[in-house]
Amino acid sequence: MTRQNKLTLALALIAGIAFVVVMVKLKQPPERAEAQAAATPVRTMTITPREFRTEARGYGQVLPAQSWNAVANVGGRVVWKHPELESGNLIAAGTRLLQIDPTRYELAEASARADLAGIEGELRQLEQEERNTGELLKLEERRLTLARRELDRARTLAERGALSETRYDEQQRATLQQEQAVQSLRNQLNLILVRRDTLEARKARTESALASAREDLEDTRFEAPWDLRVHQADIDIGQHVSPGRTLFIADNIARAEATVQLEVAELRRVLSQLSDGSLPGPGTGTTSHFTNFHEQIPLGDLDVRVTPTNVPDAHWPGVLTRVTSSLDPATRTVQVVILVEEPYRNANPPARPPLVRNMFVQATIAAPTPEPVIVIPASTVHQGVLYLADEDNRLQRREVTVAWQQGDKAVISEGLAPGDRLVLDDLVPAIDGTLLAPGDQP
Repeated sequence: MTRQNKLTLALALIAGIAFVVVMVKLKQPPERAEAQAAATPVRTMTITPREFRTEARGYGQVLPAQSWNAVANVGGRVVWKHPELESGNLIAAGTRLLQIDPTRYELAEASARADLAGIEGELRQLEQEERNTGELLKLEERRLTLARRELDRARTLAERGALSETRYDEQQRATLQQEQAVQSLRNQLNLILVRRDTLEARKARTESALASAREDLEDTRFEAPWDLRVHQADIDIGQHVSPGRTLFIADNIARAEATVQLEVAELRRVLSQLSDGSLPGPGTGTTSHFTNFHEQIPLGDLDVRVTPTNVPDAHWPGVLTRVTSSLDPATRTVQVVILVEEPYRNANPPARPPLVRNMFVQATIAAPTPEPVIVIPASTVHQGVLYLADEDNRLQRREVTVAWQQGDKAVISEGLAPGDRLVLDDLVPAIDGTLLAPGDQP
């Protein structure tokens, strides 16, 4: 390396060192800044008491409120059957459904009518005999009166010696004969009364036989007592049926009953909204109120709906009619019976099927709370503790009492007040005093 190059490198090195020294001298010290805690964004809800719809839900099956088990009261051959008398068909009230051969019972009715006519004729004849015998009795009694007068005169003459004993005896015999004739007619009248009683008894027995024959004749004909749906029909024309045989089964389509299993605590909670809390709470373990509570609580005020489980969009309004007095030993639930009027109304299968026998349904029984209550999302309750935002937007943990939980909602009885701001988010970790950035949740 030449002398000139060495000089140039030395000058460049000196210039660099000088620049570094100048930059260090001119550097400003860093400014001090106060550390600030970052606020945690959360969603909040302002507590406002409101009316809440308390519900009890359960499942069960539908049965007709009225079913006709058509049983043959008389025997005979089936001579006519309605063509629609088959399982599943709907038949209007008053429609003739089935006819058993009525010939035997028509003959029995005709025979009973003839016997009754004969007895009534005998009664009329007996009445005439009674009138005739009565007239004859009046005549014979008058003759007896005359005979007795004659006997008195004959006795007076015989005592005076003006009449022979033979003549007096003849008058006595004539008087006795007349008395015998009167007594005979009286006996006839008494026997007429006995004969009348006998004929009246025969008449009553014949009238009973006639009524029985007419009832048997009526039992050969089956008519629909109401609009019905045929459930089962195992009979056909030409078959011989015996008394006591079931011919068909039909259901009244005007009403249906759903027997539903409900949890005792849920049902008691709903009913307590109507009884101002007079029913015992969920923890009492008593069920005696279910035996007669329907006499004390206005069940008509309940909002009851029945929904087929396979068609959740279709539902029918119902009325809670009764609650059984015992618990189901298997499920520890109580059975309620819900009456549904016109279960075939607006039916449009398969979108809206009618409520038919053995259909599986869900029932909802609801009642509003008598006073506004505090309702919050159940997810905000953390083992009995809620997260609140205080006036300084700081996290506050507060213990509360949950009255009951229904679905995703919880009803708070103690620990919250109107105006409190509830934190809807689950904070981890949840430390009292944590700075929050609340955002109201509508």
